[in-house]
Amino acid sequence: MASHNHTNGVHTQNGNARTTNGFSEVNGHVVKSKATKRHLEANGDSVDGKEIKRENGRKFLEDLVHIMLKGAVEDATKSSSKVVEFVHPAELEQRIDLKVKDAPCDDSRLLEISKDIIRYSVKSGHPYFFNQLFGGFDAHGLGGAWLTDALNSSQYTYEVAPVFTLMEKAVLGEMLRLIGFPDGDAIFCPGGSVSNMYAINLARYQKYPQVKESGLFGLPKLCILTSEKSHYSIRKGAALLGIGMNNVVMVKADRQGCMIPGQLEAAIHSAKEQGMEPFMVNATAGTTVMGAYDPLEPIADVCEKFGLWLHVDGAWGGAVLLSEKLRHRMAGAHRADSLSWNPHKMMGAPLQAAAFFTRHKTILAEAHSAHAQYLFQQDKFYDVSYDTGDKSVQCGRKVDVLKVWMMWKAKGTLRFAQDIENLFNCAHYLTKKLANTEGFRLVLREPQCTNVCFWYIPPSLRGQEETTEWWQKQAKVAPLIKRRMTEQGTMLVGYQPDGNLSNFFRMVVSNIYSTEQDMDFVVSEIQRLGQDL
Repeated sequence: MASHNHTNGVHTQNGNARTTNGFSEVNGHVVKSKATKRHLEANGDSVDGKEIKRENGRKFLEDLVHIMLKGAVEDATKSSSKVVEFVHPAELEQRIDLKVKDAPCDDSRLLEISKDIIRYSVKSGHPYFFNQLFGGFDAHGLGGAWLTDALNSSQYTYEVAPVFTLMEKAVLGEMLRLIGFPDGDAIFCPGGSVSNMYAINLARYQKYPQVKESGLFGLPKLCILTSEKSHYSIRKGAALLGIGMNNVVMVKADRQGCMIPGQLEAAIHSAKEQGMEPFMVNATAGTTVMGAYDPLEPIADVCEKFGLWLHVDGAWGGAVLLSEKLRHRMAGAHRADSLSWNPHKMMGAPLQAAAFFTRHKTILAEAHSAHAQYLFQQDKFYDVSYDTGDKSVQCGRKVDVLKVWMMWKAKGTLRFAQDIENLFNCAHYLTKKLANTEGFRLVLREPQCTNVCFWYIPPSLRGQEETTEWWQKQAKVAPLIKRRMTEQGTMLVGYQPDGNLSNFFRMVVSNIYSTEQDMDFVVSEIQRLGQDL
C-alpha cells in the first residue's frame, strides 16, 4: 500500500483514504473532517450550511421554473388569457415590491413577487400580441436562452466559450451563405441599431482608415444617404460616431415606402455641390412602418458608380432569405458591403439575437481590434483565430447564438422557411379581409412585407366628406381603440401617423405560429372596440 504525507497538511493519502484541504475521500466518498467543520463554523461558514444553501437554491430554481412554465408560458400563450393586465405606473409601483433594501428577502417572498412580475408584464408570446417587430413563443428558443444563462459565459474567446465560438461560426456561416457573402465575416451584436452603427463605422474606416488612430481631425464633411423611411438608428449612429444627424441626407421614397434610385443619385450630386463627402448609402429590407423593401439592384448600381459603401438594414425583413419563394424581395443583397439581420424579429428567436454581416473578410478585425494583451494573447496553445472578441466594439459579449442554433437545429431550414412563408400568407389573408370589410381602409393595398397598415373608420364617420376636420376626428380613432384594447387586455396592435397620413394601425404579423383565425380576431376585435365611436 502506498502511503505518503505532505507536511503542510494540504494533501495526505493513506490506504483508501485521501484528505485534501480538510476534506477526506474514502472509497470515492467525500467526508468532512471534524477539524474542518470546527474551522469553518468558527468563521461563520458551515460546510453543512453551504450544502443547505445549495439545496435551497436548487429548490428555488425548481419552484421558479414551475411558476414560469405555468404563468409565463402555458397561461400566457393561451388566446383566452390577457395579453396584458395594464396598470398605470404610479399604481403599479404600489402593487409590486420592487425596492431593494438592506435586509434580505426570503425565497418564498421572491417567488410571490415573481408571480406579480408575470401578472403585470406584457405577454409577447400571446397569439394576439402584434405590437412590435417581434413576438411569439418557441420552446426550443426559450430552452436555448435558459441554457445560455445557466452557463453564463462571454463570447470573446475560445478559451471561455469553446462550444459557442464554433456554434456562432456555424450559424453565421450559413447566414452569410444565404446572403451571398460566402467569404465574408459576421458577428452577433446587441440589437439591429448597433449593427447599423457597425456599418457606419466600417464604411468610414474603409474610405478613411486613418480615422481609427487619428480620429476625425482633417476629414472632409462626411455624409450618409438613407431613405426618408429608414430606421432612426442611422441618425443616432451618425450622432454617436461624430458625423452628426444633420449630415444624414434623407432620400425620397415612393408611396410604397421604397427608396427611389433616381432620387438617390440626385441627392449624391446635391450633397457634393454643398461641400459634403458621401461615403455610405443605407438601404432597407423591410421598413419599420410599411415594411418596404428598397430596390437593391439599382441602388447597388448607384453605389458602384460613386464608390460608396452599401449597407442593407435587413433587421426586420432579412429573414425572407431563408425562403426560395420570398428571397426575390432582397434581390441584389449579395452586392452590398454589409447587412443587418435580426433573428429575434421575423425568425421568432427570443430577444435578443441580432447579427451584422460584411462581405469584406478582414475589415471587422482591422477596424475594431485593440489587441488587449490580457485577453487576446497570440501565444496561446490553441488556434487563436477562433478568438473573435477583438472584432467587436465590446469586450464582454453575451452569448446570443445558442437560442438561434437551438431553433434552427430543431426545425431545419425548410421548416424555418415555411414559418416565414406562413407570416406572409397570414398578412396577405388579413389584407384581403380588410379590403372587403366595411369600415376598414388599407394604407397600402399590397404590402411588401407582413406589416399591414390600415384605418378603422367608425360608423359615425362613414359616408361623410373627408375634410381636414374629418381627418382630425379620424386621427383620434386609433389611439382610443388602442387604449381600450390595452385596458381590457384583449390584444395589442400599434398605431402611428406617417408623413401626411393621420394615425393608422400598423398590424405586424411576426408570430411564426399565427393563423388565419388570429387575423379574423384582429378584425372583429377592432370592430367591437370601435363600433360606438
